[in-house]
Amino acid sequence: MERLFITGIGTDVGKTVVSAILTEALQADYWKPVQAGLEPTTDAGTVRSLVSNPKSHFWPERYRLQLPASPHAAAAAEGLTLQPTDFQLPQTSNHLVVEGAGGLLVPLAPGFLIADLAQQLALEVVVVSRNYLGSINHTLLTLEALRARGLRVRGLVFNGEPTPATEDFISQHTGVPLLPRVRPETEVTPEVVSRYAAEFRQWFCR
Repeated sequence: MERLFITGIGTDVGKTVVSAILTEALQADYWKPVQAGLEPTTDAGTVRSLVSNPKSHFWPERYRLQLPASPHAAAAAEGLTLQPTDFQLPQTSNHLVVEGAGGLLVPLAPGFLIADLAQQLALEVVVVSRNYLGSINHTLLTLEALRARGLRVRGLVFNGEPTPATEDFISQHTGVPLLPRVRPETEVTPEVVSRYAAEFRQWFCR
């Protein structure tokens, strides 16, 4: 049974699209523990709109915070302090995809980071990387932080146009398994997600 935590090397690198693809590929349940920012839609709402299979269940967020900011700041704006004890995995016998917020070291509260949440939940991690100036550094730092915490990296997804020199270096340097690539799309639709899901399903069934 797959229990996957989806993180990225930063914000807006494609975590939510990859989460939708994995949810569809595995017909998994989906859970976003903390949503910071509710307009124009939530990440769970986006994933739900892109997933076609009838098996996936979408579990409610533990926290839905109004401010589109780091979760610790969004919570503070509402007079809240998030605690590690606030978070338990949904009780499901299905595969489960859990989407983080921002990057791995984004704070949920003082002394409590996204990485700590993934470690507490004992999930394997899928890292999403997108090419930009500095992305090699951000990708390697993310993978190094995961290894330092003893978290298993299930795979790395490159999102965007291929950049062979960058990707080859990251792959050779880290030895992390590579999941299928997600390419730029004019529009991400359920049909597009289903197409990628078929590729990801084959990868998991190898």
